[in-house]
Amino acid sequence: MSRACGCVRVVVALLMLTVVASSSFAQGLGGAGTVQGVVKDPTGGVMQAVEVRIGNPVSGFSRTVSTDAAGHYTFSNLPPNPYHITVEVQGFETLERDVEVRSGVPMTLDLTLALEGATTSVEVVGTSDLLGRDPTAHTDIDQTLIAKLPIETSSGGLNQIVTMASPGVVADSNGFFHPVGDHAQTQFSVDNQPITDQQSRLYSNQISQDAVQSMEVISGVAPAEYGDKSSLVVHIVTKSGLDQEKPTGSVSFGYGSFKSPTGEVNLGMGSHTVGNFLSLSGLRTDRFLDPPELEPIHDTGSQLSLFDRFDFRPGAADTIHLNVQAAHSGFDVPNTYDQINQSQHQNIDTFNIAPGYSRVINTNTLLTANGFVRRDHLTYLPSSNLFDDTPATVSQDRTLTNMGAKADLSMTLGAHTVKFGGSISATQLHEQFTFGITDPTDPAFADASGNFNPALAPFDLTNGGSLLAYNQSFTVKQQAAYVQDDIRAGNMTLNVGVRFDHYDGLTSASMLQPRLGVSYAVTPTGTVLRASYGRTMETPYNENLLLSAGYGLSGVFGDGQAVAPGRRNQIEVGLQQGLGKWLVADVGYFDKRTDNGYDFNVLFNTPMAFPVAWDHSKINGFTGRVNLVEHNGFSAFVVMAHTNAIYSPPGVGGILLEQPAGDFRIDHDQKFNTTTNLQYVLNKRTGAWAALSWRYDSGLVASAVTNLEDALALTGDQQAAIGFFCGNQFATRDAPLTAATCTASNYGATRLKIPAEGTVDAVTNPSRIAPRNLFDLGTGIDNLFHTDKTKLRVRFSVINLTNKDALYSFLSTFSGTHFVTPRTYQVEMGVTF
Repeated sequence: MSRACGCVRVVVALLMLTVVASSSFAQGLGGAGTVQGVVKDPTGGVMQAVEVRIGNPVSGFSRTVSTDAAGHYTFSNLPPNPYHITVEVQGFETLERDVEVRSGVPMTLDLTLALEGATTSVEVVGTSDLLGRDPTAHTDIDQTLIAKLPIETSSGGLNQIVTMASPGVVADSNGFFHPVGDHAQTQFSVDNQPITDQQSRLYSNQISQDAVQSMEVISGVAPAEYGDKSSLVVHIVTKSGLDQEKPTGSVSFGYGSFKSPTGEVNLGMGSHTVGNFLSLSGLRTDRFLDPPELEPIHDTGSQLSLFDRFDFRPGAADTIHLNVQAAHSGFDVPNTYDQINQSQHQNIDTFNIAPGYSRVINTNTLLTANGFVRRDHLTYLPSSNLFDDTPATVSQDRTLTNMGAKADLSMTLGAHTVKFGGSISATQLHEQFTFGITDPTDPAFADASGNFNPALAPFDLTNGGSLLAYNQSFTVKQQAAYVQDDIRAGNMTLNVGVRFDHYDGLTSASMLQPRLGVSYAVTPTGTVLRASYGRTMETPYNENLLLSAGYGLSGVFGDGQAVAPGRRNQIEVGLQQGLGKWLVADVGYFDKRTDNGYDFNVLFNTPMAFPVAWDHSKINGFTGRVNLVEHNGFSAFVVMAHTNAIYSPPGVGGILLEQPAGDFRIDHDQKFNTTTNLQYVLNKRTGAWAALSWRYDSGLVASAVTNLEDALALTGDQQAAIGFFCGNQFATRDAPLTAATCTASNYGATRLKIPAEGTVDAVTNPSRIAPRNLFDLGTGIDNLFHTDKTKLRVRFSVINLTNKDALYSFLSTFSGTHFVTPRTYQVEMGVTF
């Protein structure tokens, strides 16, 4: 307890410092930048009420401001990217400039217009509109794209957007995704607050996608400022109310299949000194989780979420910033027909507060400091009749509270953009858990000889046993420091950095981690080549960390070994190619070698997952992305990936974990996946548009059924779930197929690819989920009555347009059984102002 108290006192003190230190120029916070300057006429006189537009055609970002009485313009809250600035004034030549935001340090760019007909040259600052020169592979996603992506009306909208728009991300059930071959090594950075705990709808509550201004998804080797979990870094800049003198926002209500009403309110307003943005959203549905049956049974859920961002500018050099989130979700755990009487339920309460401070020390230097407290409280309730839950009854009441602070100093020194900083955090874990066996004949409880494990006899409720009652707490402490330099030398860009992490949890580790990236622009051909290397320390998952290690259990589950930090070497090489004025292509190859490769294992048919570390892993593959920037109302993108993910036993952690015989492809290994998104603006005046998404997945590894013997051992319901057949006979729930009708040459499955009898191999030829093609359609009119201020909008979408019935996974040790969403209709009506 003394370990926790000491660290908490330090964190609270740092939080107070970030709040009371004077504060905002809205620049710099959350990694967002600022471009500012003065618009002048040819004589040097300032020009007021002139519109200045900034945009990035690849991400779709676009914003317009008007100069004030002093001719001054400011674009704040800009994600790091190249931008194109345009000024059009009657009687003057159109002025165009390119500028690149590389850090939070404000950039000053004065703009002088020339009289119409005068000869002038276009000055270029930074890189071109289409090609960035960042050595790190990344994808930029702006709100203009987010607003038109057809996604499911459910919690976890941010995860869906990342899955659809980012290469190398593999879709899984319940809004979960696998980043670049890993199970879940993802870090969200929300306005500079690192969130490394799990963010699918089973673990936590996310902010609404409508609160997001932009997202940068880093899929390559992360710069030194990112640690902890870095396979995928999702850098989010939220919306701000600064400089919104007239309230702007939206109010919308919707309804969809599975009795799914939704509602959302977004409101931003403020002056140049004070601004506030508020987002409130809610939903209720009869299909909250992806169920283990084609039709959901006992799957009702709801969510309510509030997010608020407050900005305050007391002077020209300082900024105070505060993010607050409060959310609740409650949902039933869906049943199978084999366990129709179960009545399990889960609740998740999330609270987050994150103050921030920035100060412009001089024209080249910016200081930022952030504090944060985030708490997820999860309760899992068993059926009222414990024997309705088989093969065991479990309950859980756990909290995960992450507290910390970080500070960064950014300096622009000629060709160098230097950034260094550090962080400290404490994650308090409190896990309460009960466990009782209701079916001792289940193979999960067998020992090495196949008999019931006598160590579990005290918890056998069928034979006089009682519930295991687990109640343990622990605080994980982490400290980190880093320095990095982004160097521009002609057509070459170097990103050099080093990071030091110390992890003090159930195990302890420290590691120095070099990061190096280089890119080179071949200007005549419009090509950018890149290569990067990183050494990283991957930290264990915090969810159920204590129980998976057997902490305080005296060896009841597992061998009592704790999951230790992973050590990884990673490379990524790639190129970006401009194709004419409208197309940009990006392709990359990655290779990651890790000691202690992480995963989860799921306990029975519950949503409880427990961290596992396999001895080592080898992950490699390629990613690709093609962007067609907006042209005459039409835009499109294609993302794709191929992933090999081979893991090696033994495994440490988990609950009732089965050890494989040798190397194996893990269940997030997928040969190929691709997503194509097409968007077309039909009428600019009414804002009428249409969007179509097509996602192809070749199928994740599914090792529960590898031969005929495995298939015949399934229940009728399980056989029906995979579409099992022998000859022309298909299994049903009430009539499972048997050896009387099945032979080694006449069996198969429609939703599972089972290797030919005798050919299965855990590495070269594993069983897989059958390939699937899913189409989603969205249409809308954003200004139905052609009004200038308050605009009525109507939107309609169809998820899984062709009503493809398919599986995400089947009896997976790591995720269970889940069906994809069937054809679902959603309609929304609202106003924007």
